[in-house]
Amino acid sequence: MARFGGRLVGAFAVCAVALAASPRPGSAETLHRVIDKMSFGAPVIAAHVGDVIEWSNHDFVAHTVTAKDGSFDVSIPPGKTALITVRHAGAIPFYCRFHPTMTGTIDAAG
Repeated sequence: MARFGGRLVGAFAVCAVALAASPRPGSAETLHRVIDKMSFGAPVIAAHVGDVIEWSNHDFVAHTVTAKDGSFDVSIPPGKTALITVRHAGAIPFYCRFHPTMTGTIDAAG
């Protein structure tokens, strides 16, 4: 490792790489989605790791938002809201356990 001003340059490089690989600190967004007329709305939701998705159920029946990979599963009574946090990058297909024809995908960027 090279020394610069008595400091290890290699240690700085390792820290810079670690910070670049971490989720977007301080820049996570809250995405609002409405469940209405037995639909999640748009079939694909563009998000980033760390974003929060707030689901509002405007239907008169309960729904779930359930990831096919098991990464989240929330129940949402009529007129209520629920939150999920996007934890990993990639396509995350989801559905309603009560109404399996209700489906969608979160397209999560790293």
